[in-house]
Amino acid sequence: MALADKDRIFTNLYGFHSPGLEAARRRGAWDGTKFFLDKGVDWIIEEMKSSGLRGRGGAGFPTGLKWSFMPKQSDGRPHYLVVNADESEPGTCKDREIMRHDPHLLIEGCLIASFAMRAHACYIYVRGEYIAERQALQRAVDEAYEARLIGKDNVHGYPFDLYVHHGAGAYICGEETALLESLEGKKGMPRLKPPFPANMGLYGCPTTVNNVESIAVAGTILRRGGAWFAGLGTKNNTGTKLFCVSGHVNKPCNVEEEMGITFRELIDRHCGGMRGGWDNLLCSIPGGSSVPLVPAEQIIDAPMDFDTLRNLKSGLGTAAVIVLDKSTDIVRAIARISYFYKHESCGQCTPCREGTGWMWRVLSRMAEGRAQKREIDMLLEVTTQIEGHTICALGDAAAWPIQGLIRHFRGEIEKRIDLYSNNPHSEPVLMAAE
Repeated sequence: MALADKDRIFTNLYGFHSPGLEAARRRGAWDGTKFFLDKGVDWIIEEMKSSGLRGRGGAGFPTGLKWSFMPKQSDGRPHYLVVNADESEPGTCKDREIMRHDPHLLIEGCLIASFAMRAHACYIYVRGEYIAERQALQRAVDEAYEARLIGKDNVHGYPFDLYVHHGAGAYICGEETALLESLEGKKGMPRLKPPFPANMGLYGCPTTVNNVESIAVAGTILRRGGAWFAGLGTKNNTGTKLFCVSGHVNKPCNVEEEMGITFRELIDRHCGGMRGGWDNLLCSIPGGSSVPLVPAEQIIDAPMDFDTLRNLKSGLGTAAVIVLDKSTDIVRAIARISYFYKHESCGQCTPCREGTGWMWRVLSRMAEGRAQKREIDMLLEVTTQIEGHTICALGDAAAWPIQGLIRHFRGEIEKRIDLYSNNPHSEPVLMAAE
């Protein structure tokens, strides 16, 4: 099961060709866009629904359905589309390639999605560290304005403005309501829901927040038809997906593949195989650092899709596949991830503000062996007190990697504690995360 070249959406993913408008048009961008708009809002949303596209930002919510939540009739408030390009999940590096090398697919998608949601303005919120990406995207936006593809008086007959907004590098601003707060000029802190953004979003107006990849594929889906996209992948997990593979593989890469490709085939076909061979695989974190790890025997032949990985008590997330071999100190690795979530917590919710630091400190001691075995269950209990008890999902993201560690590698923690307790005057087994 491998994606044929003719079915690839991102044909300039590696930047071998120019990202400019003329080259993008040769690759198929902006072809028939006016025809789609002339077909009307209902036709676009039905095509997106029939394609089965699920949000590529991590949650996997059906995109067409999300678009349909926007009010059908205006109550006088403007509607907005906000594109989440705050790609801050450790391990994830797909949206940056779209903005650098295929930005016109994103811009065209913004116009189509905004039209479908009756929005005349769209904001693309770019991660603070993405300087080159923002510049490349802005160049493409300027080109689109110059060619009158977007703007107040464009060739499509639908007034539409597009703004590129630069964040300041906070992970929390990847959460959609914190992103909206930041976009409004406030501190990036998540909002309570309800009200949901479709009713009360940016500037108190109906808003939809979508991931870069979800929006960038829209034009190609409409050109080729929802049925074509639905014919790729597996049931309920259709289409193509950008996978970011990093870690202990021979050739880390970004690649567009069919949803449902197995982990083994993904690594063998695109990454030159596992470093040291398949017997050397310890585990994988299949969806960016916030999802629980999956041990080798469970992940090795698993289809890479939302449902399979959820059944393995993990998740596809953004498809940032982090591969870890047996040289990995898995306890220290998860402690380092735990430090990241402690550092990036906005501090609004007590369980997250206090709990992330507490979990990191305990896990750091466990990485050195300076802990007691009863603390393992205590740590697991604390993760359940944080998970599901915060305004946004950062609390869950901090808890899940630790739950995955204890679920699958409790013996490793216990072994380290035994080693240290039998020789307490020795140096700690390992240094904790910085």
